[in-house]
Amino acid sequence: MKREDYITWDEYFMGVSLLSAKRSKDPNTQVGACIVSEDNRILSMGYNGAPRGLDDDLMHWNREGSFLDTKYAYVCHSELNAILNYRGNLEGSKMYVALFPCNECAKAIIQSGIKEVIYKDDKYATSDNVIASKKMFDSCGVKYRQYIPTNRKIDLEL
Repeated sequence: MKREDYITWDEYFMGVSLLSAKRSKDPNTQVGACIVSEDNRILSMGYNGAPRGLDDDLMHWNREGSFLDTKYAYVCHSELNAILNYRGNLEGSKMYVALFPCNECAKAIIQSGIKEVIYKDDKYATSDNVIASKKMFDSCGVKYRQYIPTNRKIDLEL
């Protein structure tokens, strides 16, 4: 008899997304993304952080203040990093992400051909940029759904 307590694809890929988020050096928000092919193969991963070559020790990680003195001027979101980390065709793939994508990431998701977004949290659901994301996804046929947690505890010994 085969084992019956194995994790689902959604648990697996959301877990990869959340594990990727642990690479983020942002002191306030850690977000990870995992892009998966139609046949459930991991294509790419990303997390929010500084662009390649930018010394994140010299970066501003502030949330408040003038734009140039905050992280918002410099950080690449996990979704964009996952898209840019892949060098092939993402047409028809799906993305697992910890936080519902902002409008800028939604544009990149649509342009790259990703057809479904599975997200864990939608804590900015009433913000203009998430409302814009949902409008764009709806107009362009990108499906989105919230990940339903199973509350299963998975321990990793590292």
